[in-house]
Amino acid sequence: MSEELNELHERAEHAREHPDLAPITLTMAVLAVLVATVSLLGHRTHTEEIILQNQVTDQWAYYQAKNIRRHTDELFADLTTVVASKDAEAVTKLQEKYRAEADRYKEEQKELDAKARETEKEGDLTRRKADRFDLGEVLLEIALVITSITLLSGRRIFWSFGLLLATAGVVLAASAWLVH
Repeated sequence: MSEELNELHERAEHAREHPDLAPITLTMAVLAVLVATVSLLGHRTHTEEIILQNQVTDQWAYYQAKNIRRHTDELFADLTTVVASKDAEAVTKLQEKYRAEADRYKEEQKELDAKARETEKEGDLTRRKADRFDLGEVLLEIALVITSITLLSGRRIFWSFGLLLATAGVVLAASAWLVH
């Protein structure tokens, strides 16, 4: 980033000698700020995406843990039907306890499944937003480079083309907030 600032400073010095280039150097400064802003938004959105992906992984791991517990309880309940015991009432209570636990885990799994799928959707949405910020950043960076060619060539067509690309980059980055 400091390299870009040094380059902008050099361009500003050059602009003092040629006041007709002032709008171009001002445009470049604004573009540099926009690039930094959109880049920051993109990085933060990608961080949010990673956090959501970790939450999804945790939720599926928790779901799997409940699944293992449910299978264990079902196994114990099944074992009570084949184990000989002097106290049939105690065996029946034990069997009912493990069946009830298995049923409870089954219900909890439904909730965990729904929550994990919802978090997955949120993660997908965040990824799509981050992709828009990334593409907007690329267009703004290209616009900055093309606009700087104006200073080297003196041809204002590059400035116009840079402004066009910058507009597209800003619109694309701003559209990230419209993604649903």
